[in-house]
Amino acid sequence: MTSIVNLEISGEGTGLAELVDAVPSLTCEAETAVVSNGRDLWLSGASNDEIEAGLAEASAVEEYALINGSDGEWLYNVEFADETIDVFELVLEEGGTILDASAPDGSWVLNIRVQERNDASSIYEALEDRELSPTIIRLFDTTDESHSQAGLTERQYDTLVAAVDHGYFDIPREVSMQELAEELDISHQALSERLRRAYRSLVTSELDVTPEEAEPAPSPSLSD
Repeated sequence: MTSIVNLEISGEGTGLAELVDAVPSLTCEAETAVVSNGRDLWLSGASNDEIEAGLAEASAVEEYALINGSDGEWLYNVEFADETIDVFELVLEEGGTILDASAPDGSWVLNIRVQERNDASSIYEALEDRELSPTIIRLFDTTDESHSQAGLTERQYDTLVAAVDHGYFDIPREVSMQELAEELDISHQALSERLRRAYRSLVTSELDVTPEEAEPAPSPSLSD
């Protein structure tokens, strides 16, 4: 039976800690698609110049390259040193698929799909063996969980509930994103990132697809 495990792990040893040391305000969201070299990371929370200075300073970063980005968020391909722990590969080796990975405060928060609950235990033990201090936030079977909560962290769920209660999804909207952010006592950018992660978690868990499969198909040409 397919299950979803939501857990938090330390950034130590994964390269994240070094980046946050260099840029304390940094937030990070990982692209879960496998790339040939390094890892694709959406970086925000600081200026582009500060982020690049942090990437150059971080001892765990071997190479980096800007792919694209704007409006305070940039996508970088980051290649880490050989001794750095690749959490994505580790989870894959233990029978899991990372649906969503973000690091809003220096620790990784992962949504992982497993075919058997035993796989969740194996992943936990593998992370613990590498001293990543895993903490399971939620573990549930996809067939037993209500559609409104599937794949969401508690903060994501509470944020969506608050958005509904305050009329953010009404047409027309009864509250702006800035007003909702002030109500939740978080920044506009933090709210935007949390909502986007929540949307993606809902899509990937409800449709039982990976984030790559959830990508929209190319628009047809006028001649199609």
